[in-house]
Amino acid sequence: MPRWILHVDLDQFIAAVEILRRPELAGRPVVVGGTGAPGERAVVATASYEARAHGVGSGTPMYLARRKLPDAVFLPSDKQAYQVASDEVMDVLRATGEPVEVIGWDEAFVGTDSDPHVLADRVRHDVAEHTHLSCAVGIGDNTLRAKTATGFGKPGGVFELTARNWFATMGERTPEALPGIGRKTARKLAELELTTVTALAQARPGDVAERLGPRMGPYYVSLGRGMGRTELETGRYVPRSRSRETTFPQNVDDHERLRAEVTTLAHRVAADVAEEDRDVARVGVKVRLAPFLTRTRSAAITAPGRDGDEIAAVARTVLEAMAPDRPVRLLGVRAEFAERPGT
Repeated sequence: MPRWILHVDLDQFIAAVEILRRPELAGRPVVVGGTGAPGERAVVATASYEARAHGVGSGTPMYLARRKLPDAVFLPSDKQAYQVASDEVMDVLRATGEPVEVIGWDEAFVGTDSDPHVLADRVRHDVAEHTHLSCAVGIGDNTLRAKTATGFGKPGGVFELTARNWFATMGERTPEALPGIGRKTARKLAELELTTVTALAQARPGDVAERLGPRMGPYYVSLGRGMGRTELETGRYVPRSRSRETTFPQNVDDHERLRAEVTTLAHRVAADVAEEDRDVARVGVKVRLAPFLTRTRSAAITAPGRDGDEIAAVARTVLEAMAPDRPVRLLGVRAEFAERPGT
């Protein structure tokens, strides 16, 4: 169990990879996830800091990004290139000889018993030297505080957040400042008059459970208190799910067409699952209704498996249970893996 945990988070990762391939784009607003063509209905995967300064970020509808930044550079996503760049960064982190837990393309935890600031400086230097990418490093006494600290270090800096300065730094901020609490959850907490991190930390878990559920209520209180893991999972990074989605050129309100599309997506997901050689435990469906309301729902597979027809059948059942009451602009299918590969 390391004394310190560092959270390494690459700055504007996907955009940075694209800029490395096209150095002439440096300093320009870059939007990744689509071409920005008129009528395109995709959403932004990521944007450079220059684009974010104009209100364009991950999840922004592409048409809105084009409206805000007509002169931006719009690029389609290249997942293979991002995976290669990510692997290079993770190799650099492992070369430190410290335990590494990869938690995504662009972020990882690193544990250490040595001086964390010395290691943070080494990580930033080595990542820049070997990959030409920039990263911020959060230093903490657990995973939550380390990850939260990174936000204060971006871009390219270092910040330390521990039990000693947790409430001095976070106490007056809204719960939405905590990793894992989004806008909707923050609104529910506000209904309980829990509008700051300190108030959330001081709340009784049972009271919050009554509003947000017996599992999530106490969990959110633990976030307010700055509680997190102190051990790292250093095995090979294993994705928790695979998903496919499509954005329709025009909104769709034909139920049979939606059933056919969700079936097609499910079989594409099944093909991805086959490459992973893993079993699926749950199937989720995402529906984005016009103009931009997103709903998700999932259901378990009776016996975990990887059969495309079974995945498609569950996806259709979930779609029917959702009963979209407006035209649909986006449809997605997600396969959630069983906890252990091969089970």
